[in-house]
Amino acid sequence: MKKIAILSLLLTALLASCGKKKEPKKALIEDDIIAVKLADVSQANSTDALKASGLVASLEEARLSFKTGGIIEKIYVKEGQNVRKGQLLATLNLTEINAQVQQATESVQKAERDLKRVTNLYRDSVATLEQVQNLTTALSVAKQSLEIASYNQGYSKIYASANGVIVKKLMNEGELAGPGTPVFFMNASGANDWVIKVGIADKDWTRLRNGDHATVRLDAFPETVFTASVSNLSQGADQNSGLYQAELKLNTQGKKMATGLFGNAEIMPSFIQKHTSVPIDAIVEGNGDDAFIYVVAEGKARKMSVKIVGIDNTRAFIGSGLGGINQVITDGSAYLVEGSKVKVVK
Repeated sequence: MKKIAILSLLLTALLASCGKKKEPKKALIEDDIIAVKLADVSQANSTDALKASGLVASLEEARLSFKTGGIIEKIYVKEGQNVRKGQLLATLNLTEINAQVQQATESVQKAERDLKRVTNLYRDSVATLEQVQNLTTALSVAKQSLEIASYNQGYSKIYASANGVIVKKLMNEGELAGPGTPVFFMNASGANDWVIKVGIADKDWTRLRNGDHATVRLDAFPETVFTASVSNLSQGADQNSGLYQAELKLNTQGKKMATGLFGNAEIMPSFIQKHTSVPIDAIVEGNGDDAFIYVVAEGKARKMSVKIVGIDNTRAFIGSGLGGINQVITDGSAYLVEGSKVKVVK
């Protein structure tokens, strides 16, 4: 009996709920509108330092080679050895080149004899003027051949181009060296001959000038901050990396330097560029130089793509994408999507 009473009550409650007319849910307009704040787009100077990394090198790096090819007869220095300017470093086996010089010498002597004989015959009207002219040309060609052979003979030896150190010996005695094939890699050893070569992007390259100051930290001397200045800017990009090379002349402060030391540099450009700037809070979805910002258009959020050229503590500098825009959304931008309804608040 008790069970029948409970079922009756449940059935009555169910019928009562079905009999009521369901009221439509009111749309909460306030929940669909996102409150945002706006900030002005302004013009500002980009004064941030350029950061780059690179390797230490000598101003007078040299890859020394033979002018002619041949078998290396003798190498007189070792890796790491200090050398003086003009010091003999290596020689080729000169058997072939000496024979070429001797052959060219004898060709000159023969051409001189032939020209002398024909000249005498020409005076006696036995030889023609054309024969004299041809042999004169032959003598000139023979002398030039001798000059070439003698020149190559002189460059079948390698001499140090400056005071320095042999960083790398690339070939050994008995090997066949081709013309122009490096045999030694050497650096000048002067105290003021060291630079750090860094790669920079094109937009940074346009901001640099020779003489711009920089600070450098080398991994080999973690406690020392070196001063430097821009001494050279390349006029073309590296084909592999697409970066431009800048050479920063180092003040070594008496430290011992070596080719290949790794370092990080901060360069202060003297040329200040004026850029469109927005508060850094306005930037959303950044990926490298590409980012997005939101602006208000007819009460809705409009997403715009921009190019960033620099960032400081509070502002982002925009290279392109904000033409004709005076204000951007800052507070609330993280909650927006394209077409979101917005309400500007102070």
